[in-house]
Amino acid sequence: LFPAAAADWLTRQGGHIHLGQRITQVRWQDLYWVLDGQAFDRVIWASSSSNAALALVKCAQSAPESIATPLQAWSTTASSLRFEAIATVYAWAPQARLPHPMLALRNTAVAPAQFVFDRGQLGGPAGLLAFVVSASDGSREALQTAVLAQAATELAALGLSGLQAVQTVVEKNATFACTPALVRPPQAIAPGLVAAGDYVQGPYPATLEGAVRSGWAAGNLP
Repeated sequence: LFPAAAADWLTRQGGHIHLGQRITQVRWQDLYWVLDGQAFDRVIWASSSSNAALALVKCAQSAPESIATPLQAWSTTASSLRFEAIATVYAWAPQARLPHPMLALRNTAVAPAQFVFDRGQLGGPAGLLAFVVSASDGSREALQTAVLAQAATELAALGLSGLQAVQTVVEKNATFACTPALVRPPQAIAPGLVAAGDYVQGPYPATLEGAVRSGWAAGNLP
């Protein structure tokens, strides 16, 4: 919803949107950032932290010291982030339906899922439930077994039974680890270059809300 509205607004302001266009080279030249031969006075970098760190270290190699130093410092901080996995266990039963499209679950060491989504109420196939395990560890098989046992216990009062596993998807680097005194890279990278993403400094952990607020803030920086 937000990207579509933003793209519409930008087009109405006379801006141009180039979809599916890969940037292969970024360099600093004469007070401008040059992206594949096109010069810009301001760039918002919105890739993952690891991709950004690798690309900006490479960019620093040909930049003057005044630009190279902040690029290297930012890249070092971004590279120090450690990541955790998020797993989604999909399970199905013929009559499975939740009272709401999303429910919070009681998460414990042996009941790892924090949320369950009713995909049948969200435009997906009827009877399909998606159990989300944030900061997950252990094997895919162990997670799947634990979540099915959790579902049998917590959702029994709703009359749900007979759930069968469909598949379990594990995103290994889904979210950075929120550790005490964590130092996250700042939004401002170098003159005319700012970062947007859930991992930059801000009031939220790695969430969609944090990413959107970061992009909003990047667009409003002077």
